[in-house]
Amino acid sequence: MSRRRQKPPRRIQIPIQELNAIVERTRDGALPEAEQATLRAAVDTLARVTAELESTQTTLERVQRIVFGSPSERTAAVLGEEKTGERPLADAPTSPPAAAGETAPGGAATGTADTAPRPEKKKRPGHGRNGAEDYPRAPRIAVAHARLKHGDPCPEPGCEGRLYGQRRAPALLVRVTGVAPLAAQVYELERLRCGVCGTVFTAEPPAGVGETKYDETAAAMIALLKYGCGLPFHRIARLEKALAIPLPAATQWEVVQQAAARLTPAFAELAEQAAEGSVLYNDDTTMRILNFTEEARTEALPPGARADRTGVFTSGLVAETAHGPIALFKTGPCHAGEHLAEVLDRREAPDPPIQMSDGLSRNKPGDHPTQAASCLPHARRKYVDVANAFPDEVAFVLKTLREVFRTDQQARRKGLSPPDRLLLHQQESAPRMQALEDWMASQFAEHTVEPHSGLGQAISYMQNHWQKLTLFRRVAGAPIDNNICERILKKAILHRKNALFYRTLNGARVGDLFMSLIHTAELHQIEPFDYLVTLQRHVATVALDPSAWMPWNYTEALARAEAAAANEAEAPPD
Repeated sequence: MSRRRQKPPRRIQIPIQELNAIVERTRDGALPEAEQATLRAAVDTLARVTAELESTQTTLERVQRIVFGSPSERTAAVLGEEKTGERPLADAPTSPPAAAGETAPGGAATGTADTAPRPEKKKRPGHGRNGAEDYPRAPRIAVAHARLKHGDPCPEPGCEGRLYGQRRAPALLVRVTGVAPLAAQVYELERLRCGVCGTVFTAEPPAGVGETKYDETAAAMIALLKYGCGLPFHRIARLEKALAIPLPAATQWEVVQQAAARLTPAFAELAEQAAEGSVLYNDDTTMRILNFTEEARTEALPPGARADRTGVFTSGLVAETAHGPIALFKTGPCHAGEHLAEVLDRREAPDPPIQMSDGLSRNKPGDHPTQAASCLPHARRKYVDVANAFPDEVAFVLKTLREVFRTDQQARRKGLSPPDRLLLHQQESAPRMQALEDWMASQFAEHTVEPHSGLGQAISYMQNHWQKLTLFRRVAGAPIDNNICERILKKAILHRKNALFYRTLNGARVGDLFMSLIHTAELHQIEPFDYLVTLQRHVATVALDPSAWMPWNYTEALARAEAAAANEAEAPPD
């Protein structure tokens, strides 16, 4: 039986001004006020979406946000509790869905919410503005009173007192001025010429200026703008041009490339110390290398990889070490697991580390033994995707996991040690996770859920990764999520969004080096700019002992180097 072929709808070009005129004519009483407002909103939405679709810069995500609003995966938003005020019990495992009228363990009726009022959150002190203490690098300039001084008589009429300096802190005035990210100074060196022999004598530049055109601070600033803030070279060039300082993109690349060679020892030391981490987080995101030759691809392929692999990724790795977190980036045809295997090749510690990632097989570090943990929010997200189709079942899962996350947040807030955190999860989270495991098993055993449905697939994923998802309740220090690694990958994603690609594999390696140094410094709450400048100004010393110039201890090495230089300058000549 043949189907009648439907004719495509006839396209009609209607200017948005004509639609607005039609809406205006409905104000005469043809439509009630509420319906007229609805019609106006629909026409405005149509105009906005049409304008976005006609733009060459729009994306599907942007159109979805315009039409449906900004999505949120918070439990209250997914379940609609923000409107109803519903909230589950916080000190007992959430009960699975049950029939109306049944009673959950502990006497609480299932399907009902705790109606106790939420405690009011305390407002943060302050007004949200930055005070003088938030500018540690700003110079402090003492300003004396123009007309009065200590010991003067009080100028108030009828007062016979004397003025005394106050012991309390002086009044503070913060003055923020605009400066160029890269500034230039022109030194006019006097030249003298002998009238007889013709020899020209040129004045020496001031001490510390150097002879190179771009100093260490210029390289650090360009790298920070490019790889730390996501500004492409051509945007930096436009910014500097607006400030009357020519700085072509090609010149910027030459500056950061030369600086990267000087920073290689510190970058290599980060990888060495990351290999000894107790917990390793890894993940990757797609990237693009514009001029990726076959020779370069073959060279960059990890051992055992297929020669026809075409994908390019930026892998992010965060290692929890005795000195604090270390962030590493690597861009190329390797997956996150292959990058992790390359780092673990340097490991000397006998105990296998804890490895946190999502459930993808490409995140496994090959044959290296690890205690594998999986990201619980990744498993949770699969339930969020089917919340509309299975509201009761998803509500039980999300409320159960919400209490587990709250327990982990409580452990972080109290600063518990790994053993104490493990004990807390065993006391509070283990019963909840056991109830969730029993509920998932009953869904398939009682045939209440179709295995191939969206809910069935979410349950199957969680069951298949259950041991890795619940490692946090068996091993001290095992994380519950991979959020820290996903956050560092935002630097690579920001670069991809703004610069679109790396031009060559060498450019990708330079970007990985700077991103690793910059983000590790940020994880230690160290100023990346100051750190990059210091490493460049002490290249020889850093190369001899790079472990003494890491973000967590470089200030001590800098103090020793400056003291040694001062002693050498004061020493009498031989």
